[in-house]
This record gives sequence, C-alpha cells and structure tokens, in this order.
Amino acid sequence: MMRILNIAAYKFVTLEDLSGLQGNVLEALQSRAIKGTVLLAEEGINLFLASPRADIHDFLAWLRRDARFHDLEVKESWSHAQPFRKLLVRVKPEIIRMNHPAIQPAAGRAPAVDAATLKRWLDAGHDDEGRPVVTLDTRNAFEVDVGTFRGAIDWRIDKFTEFPQVLLAHRAELEGKTVVSFCTGGIRCEKAAIFMREAGVSHVFQLDGGILKYFEENGHAHFDGACFVFDERRALDPALQPRVNVGASSDKPLAEGVGS
Repeated sequence: MMRILNIAAYKFVTLEDLSGLQGNVLEALQSRAIKGTVLLAEEGINLFLASPRADIHDFLAWLRRDARFHDLEVKESWSHAQPFRKLLVRVKPEIIRMNHPAIQPAAGRAPAVDAATLKRWLDAGHDDEGRPVVTLDTRNAFEVDVGTFRGAIDWRIDKFTEFPQVLLAHRAELEGKTVVSFCTGGIRCEKAAIFMREAGVSHVFQLDGGILKYFEENGHAHFDGACFVFDERRALDPALQPRVNVGASSDKPLAEGVGS
C-alpha cells in the first residue's frame, strides 16, 4: 500500500515580506515532518512536498487560510517511501527561472486548454476551428528523453532560460498552427505561453496542470514514455506510479524543486 502523498503546486501571485513568509512556511512544514522544496519569489510560490496524507492536507489547510493561496490547485500522486531527502524553503528571484523580467504572470494568465480538450484536439488532429494543433515541450532535453507527447516539438534546450532565444529562432515554424505548450505541472509552460504571445505567436495555449494533470485525466493517450520528476522517484508513468527504469535521466543529479 502506498502511504506517502506527493503534491506539486504553484501559483503566480504577488508576494511581499518574503523572509517572514519563508519562516512561517518552514515552521509549518517542520512541525508536520513534511519534506520537499518550496520556492518563494515576488512572483509567487512553487512547491513539491511529500508526507503521509493527513500531514499534507493539514498543511494545505493552513496555507490556504492565507487569502493569496486560497485557490491553490494541487496535483497528487503516491509513493511507497519518502522521495525527498530533506526540506528546503528558499527565496528566489523567480519561482521558475526564465531571466525575462517582462514576464509577469500574476498580471494575467496565458490562455489555457484543459486535459480533456487537448486529448480531443489530438484525436481529431486539429482544434475546434480546424487549425492544426502542435504540442511544444518546454522542458529540458533529458526530461523529454524520458517521455513526451507523440510528435511534440522538442528544441533540445538544456535549461529553461534558453527558451526565449530558441523560440525567437523558431517562431516561423509555428505560424498557422495552434500551439499548446506543456511541462510537468504547468509552471514552465505558463511562462512560455505568455512569452510566445508577447513574441507574436497568434494561437497559443498552455496545458493546464501540465503532464501530471493530463495523466490523471487521460492516462497514456497520445503520450509515449513517462514523466520525469525532480525527486527520488525519477519518473511517473501515465498511471502516476513510479517508473523503475527511466533511461536517460538515470545519471542526472536529483534537483530540489527545479521545475514543474
């Protein structure tokens, strides 16, 4: 029986008094013996945590009492053992680094497509207006090698900070298409979608909830392989179960809450 609940969540929202919030979140997590990583920045919160279910739900109830996080949406999966080695609560310039200060998602989200709609579009090969649909993987190359949507655009980036420059070099490839950016849990593809719209790509959506939400609703439809995750599970299959062999990612160091 799997007894450890793993959660991934983020929210772009303007945060102040980051050092005070950091201390409060750290204390709340330590008192519940929860491990994982929380990143805080002026642009929002990004978290990956694991613990027995009661402790996780108690922490989320505590966090959501803060009006800024009352509607925080969480992706859940289960594991037999604790996948994180320690607890980190860090203040960063960005909750997902892009090095592009004009991107401020708290000012407004990029248009999103839910998992069910994306599957329907991929089944048909076009969106509701008849426009060809392409999926764009915004993750690092070693993550893509573990699994991705069938036929997804993969620009082989080594880190997310490369995305703006690579997009500008390949923008013409996206003309006349509906582009759905995707990532593990939604945060990178949200920033990517906003940047693409600012760069003049006309029909752009992010996959709401990322691959993890897609797996939850649609399983393996149109997806080959597994989804890399930045903890000791290494990868989750479309049933959201740890996958034992993950190939290219096996020699990658574990990262503490690097991406979603």
